[in-house]
Amino acid sequence: MYFITYLISGIGLGSVYALIALGYTMVYGIAKMLNFAHGDIIMIGAYVAFFALSRFNVPAYLAVLLSVVVCIALGITIEKLAYKPLRKAASLSVLITAIGVSYFLENGAQLLWTSSPKMFSSIIKSGALELFDGQLSISYITLLTIATCILIMIALTYFINNTKTGSAMRACSEDKGAASLMGINVNRTISITFAIGSGLAAVAAVLLASTYPSVYPTMGSMPGIKAFTAAVFGGVGSIPGALLGGLLLGVIETLAKGYISTQLSDAIVFAVLIIVLLLKPTGILGKKKSEKV
Repeated sequence: MYFITYLISGIGLGSVYALIALGYTMVYGIAKMLNFAHGDIIMIGAYVAFFALSRFNVPAYLAVLLSVVVCIALGITIEKLAYKPLRKAASLSVLITAIGVSYFLENGAQLLWTSSPKMFSSIIKSGALELFDGQLSISYITLLTIATCILIMIALTYFINNTKTGSAMRACSEDKGAASLMGINVNRTISITFAIGSGLAAVAAVLLASTYPSVYPTMGSMPGIKAFTAAVFGGVGSIPGALLGGLLLGVIETLAKGYISTQLSDAIVFAVLIIVLLLKPTGILGKKKSEKV
């Protein structure tokens, strides 16, 4: 039963990585840039939920909603102020800007709230579902995380494939120039993409803080890196790839902690990524694109 427990815990952790990775992969798929400030949006979302729950005693669903709204506003603001002026700049300039925005958010959080961790109250009651006479125990937050990830993936897939905005996103992903000639507002589409990714980051932040109940200014750094790894693992630009990469990454990390070493788990995760990229450079579900000369 230990293996099943580790497996379910890994799927729960991987669901959080998948939600964060969706933000990376959607922005890269449409804007062709890596938003390395995405992990710090997670941190802001966690702080918003923390203050809403602890200082103002609002219901959990309102705390999550407020976190989503603030993160969406922050994501759109970052895109407008930091990334939109660099739309035609070299990719290195955009990358350096993203790193600068990340440090700005981290240091701003340290000035506002200090570096000391704050205890986060879970959005649902503590406890676990006991199965097989108590031999298998699954925490309620893990079940909520998995269910949330499934529902969001279904809703996002429907949105991308069956709405006018989703069609615009797919068109911009293929060719922004041609999409613009067809009357699609490319800037608006990119802003919507940032808004969706930031909203998903807020949901992931609350779930992550409920699983590991502490909030601090650098809490988004490692999950952000691992979520980016998950996006690369599954295939950057592929929404199903982000889901698959996140789930596999979570399972590998949890099994490595349970059966090998907690200290070596991160190294094992990145070693697996290197092996996958050596065998399939585009990621598991990524497709190699041919370029016309």
